[in-house]
Amino acid sequence: MPFRSTFACLWCGTEHTTRGGDDLEGWAQLCPDCLGKAGDNPFLRFRLHEALRERSATGVGAATGVGGAAGVGASTGALERRGPGVEPVRSVATDNEMVEYYEARAWEYDEWYLRRGRYARGPIHDAAWQAELEAASDWLQGVPLHGRIVELAAGTGWWSPILAGKGELWAFDGAEAPLERARDRLLAHRLRAHLHVRDAWAEPDAPADGLFTGFWLSHVPRARLAEFLGLARRWLSVGGTYAFIDSRYDPQSSALDHRPSPDEETTVRRLNDGRTFTIPKVFYEPPELERALREAGFLTVDLETTDRFFLLGTAIA
Repeated sequence: MPFRSTFACLWCGTEHTTRGGDDLEGWAQLCPDCLGKAGDNPFLRFRLHEALRERSATGVGAATGVGGAAGVGASTGALERRGPGVEPVRSVATDNEMVEYYEARAWEYDEWYLRRGRYARGPIHDAAWQAELEAASDWLQGVPLHGRIVELAAGTGWWSPILAGKGELWAFDGAEAPLERARDRLLAHRLRAHLHVRDAWAEPDAPADGLFTGFWLSHVPRARLAEFLGLARRWLSVGGTYAFIDSRYDPQSSALDHRPSPDEETTVRRLNDGRTFTIPKVFYEPPELERALREAGFLTVDLETTDRFFLLGTAIA
């Protein structure tokens, strides 16, 4: 179906005018409200997938990427690779393996959050995990993020619905399969976001009011921490907030056959099918992170921990 800048919604009949040639509504010919219900309706879901396919076939969206006027109307489900001139930055050998790992792990990743399968550690540890995960969610709900919010290394989008409820969310990940799960999660919540395949180390291309990373800093080697925090500062407008949730070391936080170490900077991860990957995993303590954040140009730094599993932090640019 061709793109139309003005149309009557195929489902409810509402007249709608798009905001640019990359606007997914114009390809699906569905109004924003109906497009947001695609997770619950087979026809709307079909039109969403057809619109994504048709838009991709024309090359629209992938070349504009994030930050241009054509990208403003992109909705949940638009998984677009960065266009020419923005190359992923991968200066350590483990980066490629980590992308491969999360691409392969996407369909089982949420078992970690839900403490299922190899991640179940018995009723006492699992109850503590669930209570602290809920506390981390409540904490993020209370962080005053607003406006244009960038989520780097968004993965399967566990935190994305909270962020999308606070402002205009741009969720990036270096692997496409996790973003497919994030898209489904956002659609289930009837929320919208811009989803793009983009390396977390790529330079910012438009200022943001808020930046969030979930369980990403622990994948940044100590030798590159200053580099990444400098990048995080460059993402933000003056006064913008960087918020993050990350891992504390606890032997019960990972799968039964994982052996995390507080002293090593890499760990071997095994998937349900037996494949193994070596990835960076660093358990930062609050004093070390506070120093690094201030050296990177953040002024107000607020760090706290849950009893066992999580590190929570905000820093103001």
